[in-house]
Amino acid sequence: MNGMLYPELYKSLESVRWDMDKDIPWDTFDPALLSDEQAMTVKMNAITEWAALPATEMFLRDNRHDSDFSAFISVWFFEEQKHSLVLMEYLRRFKPEFVPTEAELHAVRFPFDPAPPLETLMLHFCGEIRLNHWYRCAADWHTEPVIKQIYNTISRDEARHGGAYLRYMKRAMTQTGDVARAAFAKIGVLMASARRTEKPLHPTNLHVNREMFPNDTVQSRLPDPEWLEHWLDDQIRFDTTWEQKVVERILHNLSVLFEQPFATVQELNRYRKLAVQRLQAASLDVEDGVQPA
Repeated sequence: MNGMLYPELYKSLESVRWDMDKDIPWDTFDPALLSDEQAMTVKMNAITEWAALPATEMFLRDNRHDSDFSAFISVWFFEEQKHSLVLMEYLRRFKPEFVPTEAELHAVRFPFDPAPPLETLMLHFCGEIRLNHWYRCAADWHTEPVIKQIYNTISRDEARHGGAYLRYMKRAMTQTGDVARAAFAKIGVLMASARRTEKPLHPTNLHVNREMFPNDTVQSRLPDPEWLEHWLDDQIRFDTTWEQKVVERILHNLSVLFEQPFATVQELNRYRKLAVQRLQAASLDVEDGVQPA
């Protein structure tokens, strides 16, 4: 189909799709291994996953020029909402008093300001990598077998989503060259520098609506806006070892994408500066009437 990625990505994601009834071992639930504290973290993650709804609205709005990518978002949206659903189903079966209300879910549906599509693509690529590691860490923290299986299952989905985004990033580089390189490197430097920031760097924790500031992050609209840091730092213990795994995956994938090895964020930042310099030089050449080679 004229080089479109959506048909192939649909087929590959469909081939490994898990079934909520058949692939989650509901009958192995052990009530002694699920506390109210743990159930609350499942609730918060269910609400956070529901934020794929406003993210999808953003993707479709900002990618009206790209029907191939917009079609892929139909699969991404379906699978992300399924993550929210399976977490809620877990609570419905075993801790019904913790099931999110419709109002709590709807609170995270709010408009995101328009943003550069390539930077948003890279942001979500890094977000999938980070979420894959958060969920794997959460699976290690939990001892109750059903929720362990759920987190391991949805973490694999997040990894596959990251791989799909990477395909679109490769296509963007073919189409726009240094414009894409500069955008991807810029966000890569930001997202691989989480240890230098106070808050966890993930799309759900970034400000996205100036008029609604400071209540314009997904996390700020949860029943407990401070939940994410508490979950990461005090509960699942997403420590520097885990964080380093995230950084290494981002740098590894960008090394493959840019066909140049990056061992550190600093090396990636130098690459970003060179891409920006080339763009500036090309812009000056065009202004002077010289067409870039």
